[in-house]
Amino acid sequence: MSALLGTGSLLGAGSALTACTTTEPGRQALDAALRPRRRGGVLRVGVTGGSASDTVDPHHPPTYPDQARVSNLYEPLFGRDAAYNIEPVLAESIEPSEQGRMWTLRLRDGVTFHNGKKLDVDDVIFTFRRISELPGTGAAALGIVDMANLRKLDDRTLRIPLTVPYALFQDDLAQYYMAIVPTGFDLKAPVGTGPFRFGTFEPGRMSSFPRNEHYWRPGEPYADELVIIDYPSDDERVQALLDGHVDAIDNLPPSQINTVKAAGSTVLISETGGWTPFTMRVDRPPFNDVRVRQAFRLIADREQLVSQALSGQGRVANDLYSPFDVGYASEFPQRKQDLAQARSLLRQAGKSGVQVELVTSSGIGAGAVEAAQLFAKQAEGAGVKVQVRVVDGGVFYGKQYLDWVFAVDYWFTRSYLPQVAQGSLPNAPFNECHWADQKFISLVTQARGELDPARRTELLKGAQRIEYDSGGYIIWGFRNQVDAHTSKVTGFVPDRNLPLSSFQFRSVSFV
Repeated sequence: MSALLGTGSLLGAGSALTACTTTEPGRQALDAALRPRRRGGVLRVGVTGGSASDTVDPHHPPTYPDQARVSNLYEPLFGRDAAYNIEPVLAESIEPSEQGRMWTLRLRDGVTFHNGKKLDVDDVIFTFRRISELPGTGAAALGIVDMANLRKLDDRTLRIPLTVPYALFQDDLAQYYMAIVPTGFDLKAPVGTGPFRFGTFEPGRMSSFPRNEHYWRPGEPYADELVIIDYPSDDERVQALLDGHVDAIDNLPPSQINTVKAAGSTVLISETGGWTPFTMRVDRPPFNDVRVRQAFRLIADREQLVSQALSGQGRVANDLYSPFDVGYASEFPQRKQDLAQARSLLRQAGKSGVQVELVTSSGIGAGAVEAAQLFAKQAEGAGVKVQVRVVDGGVFYGKQYLDWVFAVDYWFTRSYLPQVAQGSLPNAPFNECHWADQKFISLVTQARGELDPARRTELLKGAQRIEYDSGGYIIWGFRNQVDAHTSKVTGFVPDRNLPLSSFQFRSVSFV
């Protein structure tokens, strides 16, 4: 732990998160830990979305059911606690040297995979190389690792050289899609170190995971078996909870909060940095004109979107992500609806009365469809016709994903640079806006290698200014994560990251 604390000088943005977050999640976690627990039972969880494209690939989990599965089968080197602070998981420590160009990783002792193999450095090397070869989320994070020169010092110690200095490397390792798998990993028989091991898997329907009897955390997990059930429909998922067919559900529609409470279940509300943006492709008409993008941002009545689409379960945003990052540009003027200015900008662009299709899905999560429909009504005030198209999650995240010209998507809480690496660079795996501003890229590149926290923050605010003025996202609000569970289970706590306590079902038990 001392080695982790010792990285504070290099991890300026990451370490400052502690000061920016409330201690409430920590207090509730302690309260939950003190409640009586009992071992046994089958924990059944209903999760949003799912399709025939479901996967148990730890390094490419695009949907909620995928994320729920991989969060229990596998584990990363580092993770996030409920207050969004970095904590060690399979790693014991990590130390920087050579001004952030070299990192020395030390693994936790005594961890074994589900097949009995002991975790060692060879597994980390194998995992890094597997991730880097997959066209997906983690490859962007590991793009700066000099794979050819990874050096095993002993079974638990790995020297990791980077091609460029990067002060926040540990932040990129603390992601759910960076899980460690054993050498020779086979997706047909998935093996991890997680609290539950692989049982059955029916894509689009259900998966089951027996308890890992040799899990390294003493006493966990509590349940004998975890069952994850896909529910593409909000109504079906809520009804399953009310009927007692599941013990917990993610993404409870805010409009159903009172109904669920009246039935005796518990509603879990977490203030997060999660966002459900409207995405505009900056390389396709009509959004290849910055004036159109600016106009559409001025169409959005953010207060109304939070109040109605989220039933008040959220807070207004300002077209910028990563609100918990120390470099978040909270001082920028709050953008508000201005229909007259929107009309003027559209007229200047020759796009008065423009018509667009807005693609959304209930599989994206609570408020996505409602936000799209409400925005369409708001757009009428600027003379814009928005045709809302609702598709299921399998279609939205299918072959056309990242090709939608105007769509709704969702992102979880991330710090700024890791978020940029995932969605705002030309080589990012999920650059849905097809954003490729050269000055922005230059500022981000400088910030990644900047070891001085104050200077790095200055660079990041410059990058945010470019996105604020001309980016492709309409980020109208940060939504609360609203989940629910029956009174029969305990252990869920408010969490700033993923739904249902970041899907950490190892700590959930029956009362």
